Amino acid sequence: MPIYEYVDTHSHLDMPEFDADRQEMLKRAFENGIKTIITTGIDIPSSQKAIDLAAANPAIYAAVGIHPQECTGVTEADFERLELLVKCEKVVAIGECGLDYYRDYSPRHTQMETFYHHLDLADQTGLPLIIHCRQAEEDVLKILSDWSAQSPASAGKGVIHCFSGSAETALKYINMGFYIGLGAYIGYPSSRKYHSAFAAIPLEHIVLETDCPFLPPQTHRGERNEPAYIPLTAATLAEIKNLGTNEVASATTANARRLFHLDK
Repeated sequence: MPIYEYVDTHSHLDMPEFDADRQEMLKRAFENGIKTIITTGIDIPSSQKAIDLAAANPAIYAAVGIHPQECTGVTEADFERLELLVKCEKVVAIGECGLDYYRDYSPRHTQMETFYHHLDLADQTGLPLIIHCRQAEEDVLKILSDWSAQSPASAGKGVIHCFSGSAETALKYINMGFYIGLGAYIGYPSSRKYHSAFAAIPLEHIVLETDCPFLPPQTHRGERNEPAYIPLTAATLAEIKNLGTNEVASATTANARRLFHLDK
């Protein structure tokens, strides 16, 4: 397989699954054309770890935020800490934030309150958002639509992480200015019902992600996911859209660099 340049726009490199071989894992990524990796916080400690990893490697950047499943027990001090973390060097996004009604680990009203804090932070900083939406599509769309209308200068910057939905829903996000994040799950048998939607999403509005160590490619199910597998996702998307892998690589990499201002 030819080696093209990629950006992994969503990973969790701080997680313990990588503790035994983190440097070897990164070496594999770079050997497979992954030029830049964004490692994403899910709470205050992991956000700090993301910043530390970014500081230690020129190819890594950080996103800081509080995942909707991690909202229980969040305090005002946590939000104040988050406001400090976003000012750190190499922080390029706010998130992972949003709503998750799949398991309801955190009360929905707490998730919403935390989500609004992230939106306020995006207003203050101009940084793009990394949005988590699981079985909460109606509420996320309404919140983002209202936010876009009220804050047009900063609204509409970000990515809908791990998108699985209709072409119509994707278009609603795109019309607000959001990119659509796609990962290796697009090659799962369970995702075939979304292939027509993935095919319809304009390539200029797509970025690639792993969500590693989660959601490995179909050929690696049961294993740990890692950034080196991004080319497999690009090849799958190219097949779905009847394009060359080089076209997918070039467009999605340019999209990621533009969205996260990685060439500054």
